[in-house]
Amino acid sequence: MSKLYEVANYSESRIKSNNISLENYVTTDSLLQNKQGRIPAKNLPPQSCTLIAYYKNDILIGNIRPYLQKIWFADSDRGNSADVLTLAVNKNHNPKFVYYALLSDSFFEHMMNGSKGSKMPRGDKNQILTYDIPDFSIEQENKIASVLSTLDAKIALNRQLNDNLEAMAKTLYDYWFVQNADKNWRKCKLSEIAEVNRGTMITEKLTKEGNIKVVAGGVDFNYYHSEYNREKNTITVSGSGANAGFVNFWYERIFASDCTTIRGKEDIDTFLIYQFLKSHQEILYRSAKGSAQPHVYPSDIKDLPFYDIPKEVKQKISPLFTKIYEQIALNLQQTQELTQLRDWLLPMLMNGQVSVNYHLA
Repeated sequence: MSKLYEVANYSESRIKSNNISLENYVTTDSLLQNKQGRIPAKNLPPQSCTLIAYYKNDILIGNIRPYLQKIWFADSDRGNSADVLTLAVNKNHNPKFVYYALLSDSFFEHMMNGSKGSKMPRGDKNQILTYDIPDFSIEQENKIASVLSTLDAKIALNRQLNDNLEAMAKTLYDYWFVQNADKNWRKCKLSEIAEVNRGTMITEKLTKEGNIKVVAGGVDFNYYHSEYNREKNTITVSGSGANAGFVNFWYERIFASDCTTIRGKEDIDTFLIYQFLKSHQEILYRSAKGSAQPHVYPSDIKDLPFYDIPKEVKQKISPLFTKIYEQIALNLQQTQELTQLRDWLLPMLMNGQVSVNYHLA
């Protein structure tokens, strides 16, 4: 084993904040939980300042609340905030291999073991560098990185396909219900065509009914519960905190805690309501009540204006939306299976239980 400090070091490069954009600015908020990569930042620094510079093939790690497991392998250059650690891998190691070595749960446990603070723990930069990295030849590092990268490439492709399908669904929604909505359609409250309920707080974790996801604040906590499960195709709106008003869609059965759940009378109602709420997500977030801990309540959603869409219109558009969302669900299922395969292979490749014997072209 080698120590992390023997194969990588923290970036010492700097960049002016006026040379970055939202697309290439990385903050702890733009890094996604559970090793899901990153999204564009929501805000730039409020005033001109100097940032840490990152470069393609660097490894960026969220250093606030390490248990959230925020990590990203950089595919571009620019800058990040101080609470994001930027690791530049030495030239005699494969950067992607080192990234996969840090993708394991044990690395984030190592970070937490050295973290300081209870409410907002931060990793200790020196202690983080003592993490053990497996010793392999550069040829073997390349092969391991290639195998795992192939799985990640398929996962990324599925996510891109779903982004495109979501864009198609939004285009259909905009055409039918923004550009060409019939002014004679009866206006109604959202609660007239959908069940709008408050999620029940989690009091225990039961597994009798099998894999029922538990979500809170729009985040999958990977728990199980049997008493308050919902059917598939359920919308959740996060109830409190930084994600208050965040809209998500779940294709499997779920139990929702600290969320408002919405289900239309028919699936097509749910699909359309989801698009409507997504377009109003920023409004929901801004209208969250409370200063210390903003909240979005079911009553904030029940009274939102909507249309009682005629049956003949729903019959016409339902096959289109259903096909799109069924394909999204299939892609999500495959992505989950590929992620599980990668996470199963990763530790065995790293500890030598499984070897890669093919020759790279």
